[in-house]
Amino acid sequence: MRLVFAGTPEPAVVSLRRLLEADAHEVVAVVTRPDAPAGRRRTLQRSPVGALADEAGIEVLTPAKASDPEFLDRLRAIGPDCCPVVAYGNLLRPAALEIPVHGWVNLHFSLLPAWRGAAPVQAAIRAGDEITGATTFRLEAGMDTGPVFGTVTEKIADDDTAGSLLARLASSGAGLLAATLDGIADGSLDAVPQPAEGVSIAPKVTVDDARIRWTDPPLAIDRLVRSVTPAPGAWTEFRDQRVKIGPVTTTGFDDLPPGELRVEKRRVLVGTAGAPVALGTVQPAGKPAMPAVDWTRGAQPGSGERFT
Repeated sequence: MRLVFAGTPEPAVVSLRRLLEADAHEVVAVVTRPDAPAGRRRTLQRSPVGALADEAGIEVLTPAKASDPEFLDRLRAIGPDCCPVVAYGNLLRPAALEIPVHGWVNLHFSLLPAWRGAAPVQAAIRAGDEITGATTFRLEAGMDTGPVFGTVTEKIADDDTAGSLLARLASSGAGLLAATLDGIADGSLDAVPQPAEGVSIAPKVTVDDARIRWTDPPLAIDRLVRSVTPAPGAWTEFRDQRVKIGPVTTTGFDDLPPGELRVEKRRVLVGTAGAPVALGTVQPAGKPAMPAVDWTRGAQPGSGERFT
């Protein structure tokens, strides 16, 4: 099939590379978000998907909106058989959805209908799910509501962060997407409606969502921190300055008020609603992340000082 691939961030690169290396289909163009400012100098930078397409010599389309008439005209002129989508990040309206013969096939990083929305991996970790996965489905007007072609499952490890889990799902999902496109091409695969039960929503994670509430139980804090690592990053305040916190470790029972710090020889504890947690890394504003014990050597928290 003639494919137009839509995607933007690094996890989508795995699927695009898999399709570029396959002989069964031809990727004739890529749709991605417009170049965006990056780095301290805020220079415009191509998205990871766009950069790979440039390297492969493929046409790159970067509409501000997927409803732009110029974009729709160009897509019609290309005439794709199917448009695979992985984390594109732009709303696709009916005018675009109806152009490819076999529609737009989305790779979503959850087991639909669980965790529909922008942040399924983060939501699964924060909720304490033991199993997640990836799903291919046909896009329609509703948010992640279209009929399903296939799934793969993935166990969530106790120390998984959103970054590590997404990396595994991007790899296994790329194989699922390739197999789905093969099945569509040869007519062996039909999409089936999603069940009405088990629907949950995973909205985009904001910076405020990533703030640690030390009055929460330790398990909830552990899951929150892992769910927003590496981005946007869990944070708290120390002496009215924001600091980022890397994954923590739950500990045995100890009496320490929520947010209060206790510096030991080899670890730094913080009080919660239950047992304290041991800090992993701390990143003060404008500085690199460092082991928590190293941070205390510079910050020198006093007795009774706490994160807020």
